[in-house]
Amino acid sequence: MPIEVLVVDDQEEHPVEVERWAALASAALGEVGLSGDVELSVHFVDEERIAELNEGYLGHPGATDVLSFPIEGEPLAPGSPGGVPLLLGDIVICPAVAAANAPEHAGTYEAELALLVVHGVLHLCGMDHEADAEAEVMEAREQELLALHFRAGGPT
Repeated sequence: MPIEVLVVDDQEEHPVEVERWAALASAALGEVGLSGDVELSVHFVDEERIAELNEGYLGHPGATDVLSFPIEGEPLAPGSPGGVPLLLGDIVICPAVAAANAPEHAGTYEAELALLVVHGVLHLCGMDHEADAEAEVMEAREQELLALHFRAGGPT
């Protein structure tokens, strides 16, 4: 059974190409070595909803760009003993925050969304950026996956 990615757009402020981001998330999961019965959901939400989640789950006030929620409560590392859980987790992205951050971050709105999708996937696969060394490894992997996607005709 192939990797299945469900993308839901629950906001109206910024355009979201559901199929594009589902394909990117699926490709990123494949590139990090996950296959088979893997399901992931990506939700695009407004600033109010992501602020509620940010406060409720992380204790941080205000809206953020992306949150990742592993189903099992712990990120999944590729090649984990016991195989891959059927439900990997949820990525929640706020297009309004992405649009505001894009000019000084990824450059364009579409590039920022691509970065956030890949960033969320990597979090669910066990990568983090709390320590400087971890952040460097995660950022390098993000750039590697994004470069593959852009060369394959992904968002520009």
